Amino acid sequence: MHIALFQPDIPQNTGTILRLCACLGVTAHIIEPAGFATSDRTFRRAGMDYLDRVSLMRHDSFRKFEEWRAEAGHRLLLFTTRGATPYLDFRYQASDILLFGRESAGVTDEVVAAADARLVIPIRPSMRSLNVAVAAAMAVGEALRQTGMPAFEETVT
Repeated sequence: MHIALFQPDIPQNTGTILRLCACLGVTAHIIEPAGFATSDRTFRRAGMDYLDRVSLMRHDSFRKFEEWRAEAGHRLLLFTTRGATPYLDFRYQASDILLFGRESAGVTDEVVAAADARLVIPIRPSMRSLNVAVAAAMAVGEALRQTGMPAFEETVT
């Protein structure tokens, strides 16, 4: 399972999502450019000491990400408020990439066109959207539930 962030611009959200990925054994991808440096204090604080334990891939552009994805053969699932399918009604695969857009602007038309599915987390009509870290947690939770939560062995010393 993978979570990809398209040009994230809020360091606290990105740090929180990377911490989520570290805890659940999910590979994280950042599609550049990000709106902050990874040395940003708020980014490091949100990720805490988990940032060293996450499997993280950085892609210089969406084009480079798509080249990597084509070679790897993964489906791209875009989570968007304009999604066509409720995320709970979708059948996930263990190799899926769950993609979340930039907090301030979402994704480009090119990204929408490249997605294999556009999924929505239904919310009340009077509300705009969920926080991206909350949406990522909900989405990966359902995807892992369907595909089988990874079994982790804890070693005690």
